[in-house]
Parts: sequence; structure tokens; C-alpha cells
Amino acid sequence: MLRLYDYLDSGNGYKARLLLSKLGLAYELVELDILRGESRTPDFLAKNPNGRIPALALEDGTVIAESGAILYYLAEGTRYWPEDRLARAQVLHWMFFEQYSHEPFIAVLRFWYRHGPMDEKRRALEPEKRKGGEAALAVMERHLAGRSFFVGETLTIADIALYAYTHAAEDGGFELSRYPAIQAWLARVAADPGHVAMLPEGYVAEKA
Repeated sequence: MLRLYDYLDSGNGYKARLLLSKLGLAYELVELDILRGESRTPDFLAKNPNGRIPALALEDGTVIAESGAILYYLAEGTRYWPEDRLARAQVLHWMFFEQYSHEPFIAVLRFWYRHGPMDEKRRALEPEKRKGGEAALAVMERHLAGRSFFVGETLTIADIALYAYTHAAEDGGFELSRYPAIQAWLARVAADPGHVAMLPEGYVAEKA
């Protein structure tokens, strides 16, 4: 059986859980508390030397790290990974955008707000992070105007990659009400079969 090493409040981990659910794949969830250093133990570092979650262990023990790589591996041969060469490149375009222009701002502010500490150093960096996050959301809003998904007419792993932290952006103080096209897209992603919530009901974020 597949085994996913994850931290529930991680959007990167949620990407893997969401696709696994949509594909109907059984897996064992191994929760690691990153705030307590559980992804930095010798045992886990032997699986992923970078010491980060998520990491997906295959049936033969091979471990795939990095959320984008996990999404690609799981999506191969499914409706979430296009057959057309150009469409595949476009999917990768948006996945790279998520990691370079989106996650470093929206995910980071969400983490600071939820887990803290929101100290003087982070307060000083907040305007720059917010500016970057708003810029990413503006790019997404323009792209989604008049289209249902990021690539083509069906949901792909580009949508899953961007959904994870976008749908939780308000946790970091971003106002999604300013982006109607994004809101409509979020609803379409959530309506796709096999959707699961990022967190169980009643989940309380732990403070660092």
C-alpha cells in the first residue's frame, strides 16, 4: 500500500491527499508534526534527506518527495494529466508558477498567521509577502476570466496544485472576495468527484 508522510495543516501535503482521494487510491497516512521536528529525525531523513513533507512511499519502498513530483507520478495515465504535449507544458507552467510566484507568499503568510510567532522581523517582511501574494492572485484572476480551469476544459494537477493554498489564502489575510473568477474556480474544483477537505472539522492549528 502507498504510504504518505504528511502534516495535516500543510497545503503541500494536501495536494497529494486531494489527488489520492480523487483517484480513489488507498494509502496509509503517517502524520509528522513538523513544528516538533518530526520530519528531521534520522529515520525520516533516510527517506527524504531534505527533511520535508509530503513524501510518498511506494509499495516497493521507493520514496518520492516534493508535492509537484508526487502529483505528476500519481496523475500519469489519468484524466488529471493531459495527453497533448502543449497542454502538459501548460500544466507544468502553472505548477512552476505555484511554487515560485504563489506559495512563497500566500503559504508563508498563512503559516505565520496560524502558527506564529508573528514577531517584529516577520511584521517587517509582511508587506512584501502580501504584495507578492496579491500579484499572484491577480495573475490567476485574469487567467481564469472566461475559462473553467487553468488548462483546457477539465481539472488537471495544475488546478490541484493551485487550489491547496489558494482556497486557504484567507488564513493569511488575503481577501478572496476581491477575486470572483478565482472564487468560481474554487467551487468547480471542490465539486469535482472525490473532493476532500484539507482539515478535519474542529482542527486547531498548533502554535510554534
